[in-house]
Amino acid sequence: MENENQQFKKLLKFKGDHGTLVGLRILNNILKVVTLGIYYPWARASVLKYMYAESEFMGSPFVFHGTGKEMFIGFLKAIALLIIIYVCFFLCMASHNIVIIIVGVLLLYAGILILAPLAVHGYYRYRSSRSSWRGIHFGYRGNVKEFMKLYLVEGFLTVITIGIYSSWFHVNIRKYTFGHLRFGNIEFKFTGNGGDLFLIRLKGILLSIITLGIYSFWYIKDLIAFEFKNLKMIQDGKEINFRSTLTGVDVFGMFIINYLIVIFTLGIGTGIAINRIMRKVFENIELDNEVNVNTLVQTEEEYKDAAGDDLAGMLDISWA
Repeated sequence: MENENQQFKKLLKFKGDHGTLVGLRILNNILKVVTLGIYYPWARASVLKYMYAESEFMGSPFVFHGTGKEMFIGFLKAIALLIIIYVCFFLCMASHNIVIIIVGVLLLYAGILILAPLAVHGYYRYRSSRSSWRGIHFGYRGNVKEFMKLYLVEGFLTVITIGIYSSWFHVNIRKYTFGHLRFGNIEFKFTGNGGDLFLIRLKGILLSIITLGIYSFWYIKDLIAFEFKNLKMIQDGKEINFRSTLTGVDVFGMFIINYLIVIFTLGIGTGIAINRIMRKVFENIELDNEVNVNTLVQTEEEYKDAAGDDLAGMLDISWA
């Protein structure tokens, strides 16, 4: 339970301009069509630069240092891995031999299963290294073999329990990734419990069904609150805690209005919807202390391989 004397502060702010993001998305979509999709990495990099620049912590913006070229090279690597897997699969399918076909199916699933932890690991390494605040870079120190072992074991337990273990899977992956995340000399940790998340999910799903979906907005609010409540930053031995003050009514209003904006603008207003979500979430994230910038020092090295970041996007691993 939070200490009653804890003084939480609103230290995050999102300043995004609707017109700027709408225009950027329109331009990116035109260039992707004209270049037959080749411009996608540059489009993604430009949107990330915009989102970072409009996000402020303690009055200073974040900076995304990634480039379209880095993301294009990563995109090619990710595509090559997927092509190899699917070529092997289709060659096995074309053999008309039942044994070879079974091997092909197993290879396909095994390939995707192995790519998933590689994508998550690569996503954290690249995205954190190419992110900074006040000149100090983030970094991820996870070990790929160690993470793959954890991910595959947790994934296996989730499969054999028909998804029941997924809450523990989610929390344990969060504990590993955040536990190896650094911001200069600041460490992060995630203290959530799989049992708590399981109960939130069980309650949310049951009540959403009973209320014909109305409770789903409060369910989303509870999931967001769980994530931030269990996220900690540690600087010089001192813990900095987060919390979300979003309400179910906030989430309901945000989703309904954004849905109407996207529908009535035929998708053109998606940028407006994104900005509205970012503003609402940021204005409801609070911390109980500020970062001591006087003791903040650079500790992380650069990492420019965006293959994992692109692969995570292709595999739709959005929770990473």
